[in-house]
Amino acid sequence: MIAIIPAIDLIGGRCVRLTKGDYAQTKVYDERPLDMALRYADCGVKRIHIVDLDGAKVSEPRNLKVLEELAGRVSLEIEWGGGISSSEALSSVLDAGATCAIIGSVAALKPALFQEWLRQYGAARMILGADVKEGFIAVKGWQEGTSLSIEALVDQFLHYGLSQVVCTDISKDGMLQGPSTKLYVDLQARYPAVDFTVSGGISSMDDIHALDALGLRKVIAGKAIYENKISLEEIRRWSQRV
Repeated sequence: MIAIIPAIDLIGGRCVRLTKGDYAQTKVYDERPLDMALRYADCGVKRIHIVDLDGAKVSEPRNLKVLEELAGRVSLEIEWGGGISSSEALSSVLDAGATCAIIGSVAALKPALFQEWLRQYGAARMILGADVKEGFIAVKGWQEGTSLSIEALVDQFLHYGLSQVVCTDISKDGMLQGPSTKLYVDLQARYPAVDFTVSGGISSMDDIHALDALGLRKVIAGKAIYENKISLEEIRRWSQRV
């Protein structure tokens, strides 16, 4: 069964959601990150997905205190992304308690460095963050485009043991209109040894049921939870089956 990974996006230490990755379309929620993480833990999920949006914008982690608090208080795996642009930044994120680091811009712009990180830390701790905008990879907090396709990006790291990819269709992110299902089905079929996480567009448990029926393995849910399109009770019932 597909695993649900709840998302927490951070600006200034607070829970937010963007629409299509646009910082000008930011909605701030009242929930504290720790409170949300504790609720997710109570639901029985095994992992949470956290993005340091401040860090993504300035290419340097900005919410490490939140990470330290979560890692110290919540017994969940934490996959953390945003602003990891150097070996020092990566070390600071892992030292602060992240189970896995999500690497996006470095992988696209400095592939040799990400290859080295895969060798140094192992594929279990390194997740490729592949953010797709109009068919090509976007970087630096989704603010800049590249000429790379997701397939060209993934191909560079297979030899180094890449086993985890979070793929976000930016056009779907925060829209609550359903995911780009064909994109994920095609990627999972092309790279069966890699776990692809569906990210962007999830609007209800119906979307998750449909992805599960197609054999997809992981899915991130964010705005749908905050907007009560998916309830914590639904996540609890699903997690009990996984």
